[in-house]
Amino acid sequence: TSAKLFGVCLRILNDREEAEDVLQDVYLTVWNRADRFDQEKASPITWLVSIARNRSIDRLRKRGGRVIADVEEAEALADGAPLASTLLEDEDDRRRLEGCIDQLDPRHAGALRTAFFEGVTYDALAQA
Repeated sequence: TSAKLFGVCLRILNDREEAEDVLQDVYLTVWNRADRFDQEKASPITWLVSIARNRSIDRLRKRGGRVIADVEEAEALADGAPLASTLLEDEDDRRRLEGCIDQLDPRHAGALRTAFFEGVTYDALAQA
């Protein structure tokens, strides 16, 4: 996913360094707003690409540039249908992530699973 998101940022900004900065901001936004993701409204990749696109456009406007026509092309990158290779990679990533989480103490492992797989907010986790 990072390559796809970086491609969206780079296509809009046309500057590698700036695209890297925006991509980092995208992942921070995802981390801070994970509780707002609604899988009934969009797929995870569509949500991620929307954030990347919007952050890139915001950065472009901030530097005084105009939003170019290629922004519409960048939207087309998020077709919502993952490739078979992506599905396999995601499953492999999930297994590795589960293996890492299993190595944590039960309290921390439970908190991570609850936050990311059940959608519980960070505030609710902190109070639990």
